[in-house]
Amino acid sequence: MAVRLTSSIRRLIDQFPRLASLYRNLRDQMGFMKEPIQTPWGFKLAGNDAMALGSFEPVETELVRKLLQDVDVFVNVGANIGYYCCHALSLGIPVMAFEPMQHNVRHLLRNIRSNGWHNAEVYPVALSNCVAIIDIFGGDTGASVVKGWANIPDSYVTLAPTSTMDILLGDRLRCKRALILVDIEGAEQAMLEGALRMLHNDPKPIWIVEIVTRDHQPQGIAINPNLLTTFEMFFNLGYQAFHVDRDMLPVSLDDVRQAARGARNLGTHNFLFREAE
Repeated sequence: MAVRLTSSIRRLIDQFPRLASLYRNLRDQMGFMKEPIQTPWGFKLAGNDAMALGSFEPVETELVRKLLQDVDVFVNVGANIGYYCCHALSLGIPVMAFEPMQHNVRHLLRNIRSNGWHNAEVYPVALSNCVAIIDIFGGDTGASVVKGWANIPDSYVTLAPTSTMDILLGDRLRCKRALILVDIEGAEQAMLEGALRMLHNDPKPIWIVEIVTRDHQPQGIAINPNLLTTFEMFFNLGYQAFHVDRDMLPVSLDDVRQAARGARNLGTHNFLFREAE
């Protein structure tokens, strides 16, 4: 029954955008009324049951919690409801969170407040390479500025403000060890173009960035057109890249070149970048 209902809702989204918008607003409001869930890590979380119950990105979660032990600040670009922000705050690490979707921001703020934390800065904007008003397609964890991303209907769109990391943070993180997690569904290169000061920061931050190779591309695009240039931005500034998985194997420039040509699969969509030793 649930599957048929989901299919029916998807058809409504495609055929009756206004009705679909009303449904989404009702769904979001009902979700916001649910009480936060106690997580295995000792904090409360509302907005996503999989995240709260510990089944969401277990490898990534383990890595983030490990890296947080050795940093001064956590920056989350595409913070969603604040899952990783809550992990950082629960470990006493100050947070700077960027999230443009108002539905997600409501949960993010609620999750911070319900746990009694005070060392979190929340910026309800998207990060890119310019100051503008942009379209964001979709919602929840799959919202993207890329039109046609993951077959999201063009009618499922929201306006959002955008700025750059360099404008909003400037030199505030100079001399601080930062962990920066980026999950923005195809907009990574533009965000990095607006974060050149942060890429050059001393010490260089540790970055975890979602960069897909083939998944979710708009119709007619087989491989992420920014795949190679996004990795090159890190490599050219003296970063090393690693797969975020159990093995944490290094990723070379040649690996990425082959993936950009379609000659190989990188095997994951989350990557860690840190200053080369």
